[in-house]
Parts: sequence; C-alpha cells; structure tokens
Amino acid sequence: MGLIELASGRSVWRGLDYYQSKKVVSWEKSGGYCFDGIVSGSHGEKYTVHVDTEHPRKSTCSCAFAAGRRVVCKHAIALYFTAVPGTAKRFLKQIEEWEEEEEELEEQHLADLRSYVNRLTKAELREQLFNALLELESRSDHYW
Repeated sequence: MGLIELASGRSVWRGLDYYQSKKVVSWEKSGGYCFDGIVSGSHGEKYTVHVDTEHPRKSTCSCAFAAGRRVVCKHAIALYFTAVPGTAKRFLKQIEEWEEEEEELEEQHLADLRSYVNRLTKAELREQLFNALLELESRSDHYW
C-alpha cells in the first residue's frame, strides 16, 4: 500500500493543496526511496518530514497529528508530491477518470430507472408511488 492509500482523504486533499501552494520549503533525497524535507504549516510553523515511499508506514512528521503515530499527514503528502514528479498529476488524473466513470454510472442508472417507470401500468405506477410516499413518511415527521 502506498502513501496516498494510507493517508486519510482529508490528508491527501490538504497535502495536494500544500503542494500546489508550494509549502514545501526544502527537501532532499535521503536514500533510494526516502525524502526528507521541511514543510510550512497553515500558520507558518515548520515541520520536519521524512517520507519513505518503499515503506510508507515508516514516514514521519513532527506535526501534532502525526508525531509519534504511524499515520500519513498532509505534510508528508505535500513532500511526496513535490519530491516524486508526476504523482500529483497522476493522482488528479485518476480522480478525474473515477468521476467520469461515476457520472456514466449515474446516467445509466437514471436511464434504467426511466425505462422501468415507463414499463409500469397505471395501477403499478400508483402502487409504486404510494409505497414511495409511505417510505418517505416513515423517515420523517411529515404527514400528508
């Protein structure tokens, strides 16, 4: 599992924002798959970050969220995107492809739903509508 997969969604998106905002002050390659750097926090603090792309759980950061824990924070993601060219672009491309796929699935679902409704007789349609209204009523305090 890679760094991005180990990080929370919030950490990845905030890390991307930090990367795009150029909050990585300095960095250097410190081994075959390791990078060390300094990343600015949201209030100007400086955090010491170590990213190990081969063993992501060995990555560390001095921020309050990650210090002493085996979590991947936004600062580590920002350093990763900075130190490994193309990872941010690939990540955004994957998200774009996923969103396109989700949109296609949604469109297909709506087309299937419309087709189903169009096949119903008037009596079946009334029954389905009645059942849907009962379901809505049971989920809320609203009564017709």
